[in-house]
Amino acid sequence: MADVLLVEDDSAIRIALSRALTQLGHVVTPVATGAEAMAAITSHNHEVVLLDLGLPDIDGSRVLEVTRALKAAPVIVATARDDETEVIRLLDAGADDYLVKPFSAAQMDARIRAVLRRTRVPVDEDQRLVVGGLVLDPVGRTVVLDGTPLELTRKEFDLLHLLMQRRGEVVSKQALLTEVWQQPWGGADRTVDVHLSWLRRKLGETAAEPRFLISVRGVGVKLVEPA
Repeated sequence: MADVLLVEDDSAIRIALSRALTQLGHVVTPVATGAEAMAAITSHNHEVVLLDLGLPDIDGSRVLEVTRALKAAPVIVATARDDETEVIRLLDAGADDYLVKPFSAAQMDARIRAVLRRTRVPVDEDQRLVVGGLVLDPVGRTVVLDGTPLELTRKEFDLLHLLMQRRGEVVSKQALLTEVWQQPWGGADRTVDVHLSWLRRKLGETAAEPRFLISVRGVGVKLVEPA
């Protein structure tokens, strides 16, 4: 069961999906506009946000941007836009998953359960990851380097989290696209390269002079403990 914020302007879809997800055990808060969505996001800690892009007052992309700035809750975009470039843009902007309309309530329920499996962390265990002076807390979604907190975007955090979990292991760009961006079809190495560059900058290193992130040409990247 999840506490779900459903943002959908089509009343028929909103009512039907809200009813179906409620019957499947979720607690659903349905809203019809971007303004209502942002009010709900700022006032309540929903576990998952289901976001339609075609809202009557504010473009759904703007709601996604605000959500990512304020909350760590996963966002599943519901869209009629199936263009690959648009999908990549949404994932880069912070969406955790997407469904192209039309879809069934069962499909959405499966996606909700999938994103929660990836993002829920037991709070009764110390899940911190430590590599040298780098400390990552997946529960609080914080990163500290040599005692100084780092300000990371959601994707930078998820990228670092995955690499720290697999420390010392060369992780391919395809694996990063699949795990961090949920893009199993590949074809967007530039997305990984750009985010690795941003992450390196915040870690105080470069590709030419690495400290934590070692690139392996033609294979991928691995995170190591500094010498």
